[in-house]
Amino acid sequence: MKYFKYVLLFLQLAAVVTVKANTANDDKIWYLKPAEKWDAEALPIGNARMGAMLFAGIQTERIQFNEQSLWSGDNNWDGGYQTGDRGFGSYRNFGEFSLNFDRMAGAKAYRRELNIRTGVHRTTFVVNGVTFTREAFASYPDQVMVFRYTASKKGALTGKIAIQSAQGALSIANVDGLSFDGQMPNHLKYGAKLKLLRDGGTADVEGNTLGFKNCNSITLFLDVRTNYKPDYQSGWRGADPMPVIDKELAAAQKLSYARLLNRHIHDITRLTNAAGIRVGKTEQTQLNLPTDARLKKYADGVKDPDLEALLFQYGRYLLVSSSRPGGLPANLQGLWNNSNTPAWASDYHNNINIQMNYWAAESTNLSECHVPLIDFIVAGQEPCRIATRKAFGEKTRGWTARTSQSIFGGNGWEWNIPASAWYAQHVFEHWDFTRDRSYLKDTAYPVLKEICQFWEDRLKLSKDGSLMVPNGWSPEHGPREDGVMHDQQLVRDLFQNYLQAAQALGTDTAYQRKIASMQQQLAPNKIGKWGQLQEWQEDRDDPDDQHRHTSHLFAVFPGREISRKNTPELANAAIISLRSRSGNYGKNINTPFTVESTVGDSRRSWTWPWRCALWARLGEGEKAGMMIRGLLTYNILPNLFANHPPFQLDGNFGISGAMAEMLLQSHAGEIQLLPAIPAEWASEGAFYGLKARGGFTVNCKWLNGKVTGYQIYSEKPEKIKIHINGVVKEEFSVKFKR
Repeated sequence: MKYFKYVLLFLQLAAVVTVKANTANDDKIWYLKPAEKWDAEALPIGNARMGAMLFAGIQTERIQFNEQSLWSGDNNWDGGYQTGDRGFGSYRNFGEFSLNFDRMAGAKAYRRELNIRTGVHRTTFVVNGVTFTREAFASYPDQVMVFRYTASKKGALTGKIAIQSAQGALSIANVDGLSFDGQMPNHLKYGAKLKLLRDGGTADVEGNTLGFKNCNSITLFLDVRTNYKPDYQSGWRGADPMPVIDKELAAAQKLSYARLLNRHIHDITRLTNAAGIRVGKTEQTQLNLPTDARLKKYADGVKDPDLEALLFQYGRYLLVSSSRPGGLPANLQGLWNNSNTPAWASDYHNNINIQMNYWAAESTNLSECHVPLIDFIVAGQEPCRIATRKAFGEKTRGWTARTSQSIFGGNGWEWNIPASAWYAQHVFEHWDFTRDRSYLKDTAYPVLKEICQFWEDRLKLSKDGSLMVPNGWSPEHGPREDGVMHDQQLVRDLFQNYLQAAQALGTDTAYQRKIASMQQQLAPNKIGKWGQLQEWQEDRDDPDDQHRHTSHLFAVFPGREISRKNTPELANAAIISLRSRSGNYGKNINTPFTVESTVGDSRRSWTWPWRCALWARLGEGEKAGMMIRGLLTYNILPNLFANHPPFQLDGNFGISGAMAEMLLQSHAGEIQLLPAIPAEWASEGAFYGLKARGGFTVNCKWLNGKVTGYQIYSEKPEKIKIHINGVVKEEFSVKFKR
């Protein structure tokens, strides 16, 4: 028996290695010319606190950088949406630095690439027979960004370096680096230091620039910080940034470049390699093209499943690069921003956007990247409580939020009253996927209960005896009235999550009964006169409404109330509504459903992922696949950033989560393999490392749309239901930890 156990473990490991080996084409995006446009062509690196966009110019190398806590605006703001120095504020551009090289005319064999597994940006070219190589990465373990410049000939590097603050601070140069520091009008302190290490050659200072001459190689270390502290009681301010920067830079400079690079790669690949997919095989002629050319061919109809897998992995890379424990969550632009007046303040929008940012966190094996969002929710509770009592009465328990939120406890624009219920889903899901009991007891449960208390006080008893959310709105259109389906579904989901959390802890039985009773009283979903899932209590839905939001389908995804298996009539109504939103009902009822038939307001970078996930939950693999093609065809820029327009990254984050739903679902009490696989993916494929609720990790292989092998493992063997190839069976997971 013991021998069998070790054989089984060996086979499991071999299977994982095989699947990983078969998902190796999704690691690089590359180009044959330097970037010109920041949002469409430059490439991102980040360590989830700070990041940079690289243009990879030849003579002039320009690097724009950010730190996620550089925000304008006032503490605990509650009200309008003023996005300047005061009021709500906005996320700000930190600055940029540039290198101007001598003797770079006539460059040949140019290539720039970003490896989205290792997080290393690399540029190579040849000038007069000399090969120049430039590498850059943002290190999480050492908290610095590193830029390395080498040449195949000694003494070939000569030029000047300049740094510029985007907030008006003066830069200072000395022979080993450049720096600036200052203070925002809201008294947020900030600072940046760029340190130079040379191999050979000389350095000199001219004004506020740093010159280097005849060097064999140069290495730059950049660290930028503010005195932000995620703590309401501390006034959102902490230690001065410059001493911290000095300490981190001194530590990094003691390590060799090879050691820094190795530490960085070891750290980031633990996350980027935790999951992967293979959904077909792209023709070699297509693979040989640079990424921008591949994207154009794809938009013209060429099949490129490796590009789709690359998009899946890119979303994961961006989340790893902009959301790690100890930092802030990814905002509308992740953490990359070159403007002091970014669209929608580059803030935290809680009526779909910040939630979509984290759809891939649990299902694609990035649970720790989910933590910053949960920390943000917890840190903002007190200012949200105060603002909630101000708006809804001093006796109101619990809290909710306005649509836009800042890092200083700020709430801007209109109230999104069910925002806290949607946040609660993320707080719960982190436990449901990880089964971390300490987290459930100490963090998740108190949050869930308090939000339930808000809704306990707010729900309204209607004439027919049902409970309704009063004065609701279906983002971002329609009337304000009681019982909007979006709101009803969110509160029902909140109550279900609370009940499961309380039952898991075996606590508050009396309150459990109360919440269960209220859940039963909530006004139910309705099916309207043309077979649609109603968006409002009154049957007023327009079959020709092609609005970008699908708010009344929350119960399908990311909720779990409506499913083909448990609520088939409601699922069919959801399908009709979803077809309508895509311009495929009403006047166009006989139009075939295609990528091209999804028109108008439906062509937004974040609408495609939500609809992809909805179609996946509804078992419609072909339509889910069309949503991927639509996103790549109409709303992905040459650097693979999602474009609303304007540029924002929820589409990148969201599509990774939606693609995971096509391959694995676990919301209905069973693990279902390949629930919504399109024909173009069916011939042969594999995935590894995807996560299922209950703390399970899953690997799978398939051929001709049928699962041919799989492994499900967990911290300890547990009995599970598996839906595979149309059959539901029970078996035990394997105790196996990679």
